[in-house]
Amino acid sequence: MAHDGPIKTFPLRGIKDSPPYLHDGRCFTLEDTVEYFNLVQQIQLTTPEKQDLTTFLKSL
Repeated sequence: MAHDGPIKTFPLRGIKDSPPYLHDGRCFTLEDTVEYFNLVQQIQLTTPEKQDLTTFLKSL
């Protein structure tokens, strides 16, 4: 796999205060972002798991 260089990742601290999300702003809320990855990556999170993850992200 070829790499074009380092990928800059951003810290999650304060993520609740920095919408929209993803590189192109397609997700307007953290709930949208969790659902997006749940569908695209086929993670199959349950509703309580998605809520827990969103709550955790909001606590950072």
